[in-house]
Amino acid sequence: MTKISAHPLDHLVLPTRSLDVARQRLVSLGFVVAPTGVHPFGTENCCVFFADGTYLEPLAVGNEQVAERAIGEGNVFVARDRLYRERLGDEGFSAVALGTGDAGADHARYFETGLSAGDVLEFSRAFTDAAGQSDMASFRLAFCADHLGSDAFLFAVERINAPKIDRTALQAHANGVTGIVEIVAVSDEPPAPRRLLSIAAGIEERDDDTVGLPNATLNVLNPAAFALRFGVPAMASSELRFAAIVFSVRSIAAATRVLATSAIGYDMSGNDIVVPPAPGQGAAFIFREIP
Repeated sequence: MTKISAHPLDHLVLPTRSLDVARQRLVSLGFVVAPTGVHPFGTENCCVFFADGTYLEPLAVGNEQVAERAIGEGNVFVARDRLYRERLGDEGFSAVALGTGDAGADHARYFETGLSAGDVLEFSRAFTDAAGQSDMASFRLAFCADHLGSDAFLFAVERINAPKIDRTALQAHANGVTGIVEIVAVSDEPPAPRRLLSIAAGIEERDDDTVGLPNATLNVLNPAAFALRFGVPAMASSELRFAAIVFSVRSIAAATRVLATSAIGYDMSGNDIVVPPAPGQGAAFIFREIP
């Protein structure tokens, strides 16, 4: 099998019933939200971009008929989104996307290891910045999943054409978030997803439940450990489900002021701010001050 370098975190997919609700919730949490982006296969998003190059992708179904047709044509992205919603509802955290320079090679690697979730997906969509400037973004995706993949999946995303747009204004968040430092998943048996996660990330499988990406950490906890760490219930039993996102912020005090102004409830876990999931916010959001 061809050796491949470790993949960095690219973005996180957060299903939602309504982009309007997601936008309102995210703005109240102190994020700048990009204009709505429309996919050619029936889904749409309103992304939140960070200075470290990662982003959140709140995802809604904008056109049911087009999405249904895409599923029939073998579109893995839409099919997995449908599967997630049917099992867990329209609000959540379904997928981790990892950056790659060659999605075709990743697809071959996933296929060789029995973890390919389906055909490579290539598509383009218009991207508009906060000032209304537009460009075309093009992507190639390779999907990785196994029997654990009904509640969670991963995919490698290759940027074929990156928009030549200044995102500075979209990254100036009132809460001071500069990036994503940790993704937390829950599993009834944390060792079970190790092979899936390590192969998806292009790293050697280790004998622990932490996957070190070049720019973030992916931790797998059992439900009791998750509830103890964050004070948030782990919800339904699952072999693998993404549950929380840890953001880096410049100042905890500034972040708490934003939450207080919007009357957002939160708890403290050590020095971390923990905001439980809510409509439009499909995961627990944790704000951590990192100098």
